[in-house]
Amino acid sequence: MKSHPVASHDEWIEARKQLLAKEKEFTRLRDQLSQQRRDLPWERVEKPYVFDGPSGKETLSDLFEGRQQLIVYHFMFDTGWDAGCKSCSFWADNLNGIVAHLKHRDVTLLAVSRAPLAKLETYKKRMGWTFKWVSSAGSDFNRDYHVSHTPEELEKKEAYYNYTRQKPYAAEAPGISVFYRDPGGAVFHTYSCYARGLDMLNGAYHLLDLVPKGRDEANLPSHSAWLRRHDEYVD
Repeated sequence: MKSHPVASHDEWIEARKQLLAKEKEFTRLRDQLSQQRRDLPWERVEKPYVFDGPSGKETLSDLFEGRQQLIVYHFMFDTGWDAGCKSCSFWADNLNGIVAHLKHRDVTLLAVSRAPLAKLETYKKRMGWTFKWVSSAGSDFNRDYHVSHTPEELEKKEAYYNYTRQKPYAAEAPGISVFYRDPGGAVFHTYSCYARGLDMLNGAYHLLDLVPKGRDEANLPSHSAWLRRHDEYVD
């Protein structure tokens, strides 16, 4: 690291309090943004999506498992791949331990990918994850929520992602979608986000943001060049 300013204790406290004021302002703005997110209008889900799950065929409504709120992580795992995306695996490591807590706030969390269920189960076992993971193979779910791109889009270098047309970086893309099921059984899509919008799901990145070197990715050929699946690091 480059030479960094060093202060006395009193000087450090004063600088920290100035930053604290900005942090509190950011927290208030984040609370406002979170409320605006919840206030977005909903769209009714009319298409009868069917998924392959551990217990067989399941509809989107079935995935709620009796709760009213559903969070779907769109995990990048193409039908021809033998392993899931390493970045999505990084995110999934952050999600794995919170499922029980979310259940007690009327929320079901799971992952959805296009790869066949057998591949998902094999990779899930390798990673030691316990969250539910279902396959959307054979349905339009991934396409309708803009996380899978066709060979024609890849060749054309243009696809719809993150609410704009842009160059896709792979056949699969990451995202998260939120759904609500009312007492009558109707299902509504309430929110989706993609790309950097997924940062808020990754506790490891937020911890790295606290340390002096931060994420330390500026001089890498790509921001995730350092990243490995958790069983691939060499200590």
